[in-house]
Amino acid sequence: MERREFIKNTGLAMAALPWFEIPGSLKVSSMGIVVHSYGIRWNSKTESRNYPGFKNALDLLEHCQEIGAGGLQVMVRGWEKDFTQKIRDQREKYGLYLEGSIGLPKTQAEIPAFETDILNAREAGASVIRTVCLPGRRYETFKSEEEFKTFRQNAIQSLQWAEPVMRKAGIKLAVENHKDWLAPELAGIIRQISSEWIGVTLDFGNSIALLEDPMEVVKTLAPYAVSTHVKDMGVQEYEEGFLLSEVPLGKGILNLNEIVRICRQHNPGIRFSLEMITRDPLQIPCLMDKYWSTLPEVKANALANMLHLVRKNKYDGPLPAVSHLGPEEKLKAEEDHVLACLAFSKTGLGLNP
Repeated sequence: MERREFIKNTGLAMAALPWFEIPGSLKVSSMGIVVHSYGIRWNSKTESRNYPGFKNALDLLEHCQEIGAGGLQVMVRGWEKDFTQKIRDQREKYGLYLEGSIGLPKTQAEIPAFETDILNAREAGASVIRTVCLPGRRYETFKSEEEFKTFRQNAIQSLQWAEPVMRKAGIKLAVENHKDWLAPELAGIIRQISSEWIGVTLDFGNSIALLEDPMEVVKTLAPYAVSTHVKDMGVQEYEEGFLLSEVPLGKGILNLNEIVRICRQHNPGIRFSLEMITRDPLQIPCLMDKYWSTLPEVKANALANMLHLVRKNKYDGPLPAVSHLGPEEKLKAEEDHVLACLAFSKTGLGLNP
């Protein structure tokens, strides 16, 4: 039986199982690539023979095949039927997995377009769609607790609008811990929505920016995780708090093997997708008053523990940075990081095809 025919015939049965496992014949254990790992190369205007810009998801899919990645997670907004068909055909030809990425509907008027995008993603072969409630960072976006409470109400409403669409389509929506929710907050929202079609994209490192212990975040969110953002993190002090940066896998502070083990314990069919963002380090101004305006429940011992972790695990050498590089050098640094992470995923994490 052809894979497409198998998926069509078994898709409804799979969708009926909460947190279903992917049949062994369709499982892909090698690590995939999140589009944000190529934030520099995506739609790049730099004329480069070695690192030509990716115009769309098809270009990224082809590149994933070339470098030996297991799949991709990419934006699915606005795909036309013929483009969806091309993605599906090439994905099936290569045996790669596909996860989508999409913004939530902010009003009821946006629901029909959201549903169209979800159905196109399903047609292309996606069984999980990652989303975020806040594109930015909590401590930079909101100036007061009231602002955050309004955001929380709106985010829950958006998820409630999205849930019937996901249920009807038979694919899962996965909310990322995106430097917006504390892990217990996000877990509470998932329980409040109470749908097998709404889960979590577990980002391995984001919540460090909110002073959360990374292993506690994993233990809290892994029971709801249906997709992942694999990354390792480097840290260093600066005068207003600490610097936080994605670094090549195995070079940072995270216990990646244990995180992978916990994720698989809760969801044996979960896929691991690399989000190695090549950029200047993020500044986490946790010693400044402005940082705390929406985090009143975070206790002093969380700050003390994080600063102790930073001082004990200072990154060896300068954290990755790109602002001083030329266009071609930035592209090369990005590609080198992705390839190094992909190699480590095979030798250090056992994520082999």
